[in-house]
Amino acid sequence: MNHDPYTYVTLTLAQAKATRLDVSFHTSDIWIRASVIDQRRPYLTFSTSEAQVSFSTTGLGPVTDGDLATARTIFKAAARYLADCERLHAQQPATGQTAA
Repeated sequence: MNHDPYTYVTLTLAQAKATRLDVSFHTSDIWIRASVIDQRRPYLTFSTSEAQVSFSTTGLGPVTDGDLATARTIFKAAARYLADCERLHAQQPATGQTAA
């Protein structure tokens, strides 16, 4: 099985359905940045050379209770991702490659 890094982007346009965009990053060659624009609007961006996904506040406006809830969900999911990566990495051979 090929385990080379890649980014997968799909756009689905279907009549009578909402347009859907899916972006999957399957690489460690990713840039993640968080900052604040104009001292009022935080953002979070995930980028590779092939695609970028950015998150910011509702309507690009002031931070809402919903924005706080979303940020907490992202934080919890990232912590879980880190814990899973650390656990699985520790179970792999010392080369960092997955077991056959």
